[in-house]
Amino acid sequence: MNSTRKIIVYIATSADGYIARPDGDFSWLNDPRYNNKYGYDEFISSIDTVLWGRQTYEIGLKFGGKNLGMGPKIKNYVFSRTLPDKSIDNIEFVKEPVKQFATRLRAEPGRDIWMMGGASVIASFLDAGEIDEFSIHVIPFFIGEGIPLVQPRHRSIPLKLLSTKGFEDGVVHLHYSVQK
Repeated sequence: MNSTRKIIVYIATSADGYIARPDGDFSWLNDPRYNNKYGYDEFISSIDTVLWGRQTYEIGLKFGGKNLGMGPKIKNYVFSRTLPDKSIDNIEFVKEPVKQFATRLRAEPGRDIWMMGGASVIASFLDAGEIDEFSIHVIPFFIGEGIPLVQPRHRSIPLKLLSTKGFEDGVVHLHYSVQK
């Protein structure tokens, strides 16, 4: 296993911990007050693979087309029990158990892996011990209800704070490693 290839949740949440409204809407992220890239370009240059849950993938298709806005050099894996088994361009649909998939993927040469989300697939990887880091941008905006960062389940997983960074617009970046 290539221990240097990390699976990283790189995501934004509202100040009350949601990644989207209950219907999946995340238009609150497009508020013009929060238009800094917050290190996004540097992060994208560090990865070559993106992991998606089915619902997040379907939302991504609406915004980015078949390459999901990442470009053809990024390999995309979509976890779904209902979508087709065959690959489409740079997208492979996965029904394989998380632990088995992550072990196989980490063994391949490459850069870090972006766990795009959503909450259910993040929870599955976290519960399988296959998330290495959380890079969370907390947007100073309450949405009141919605989809949490991680799907609720009974768990106790300690995190180690690696860094924090505040931005002039009130956004705070929190970078954690998952303690194994």
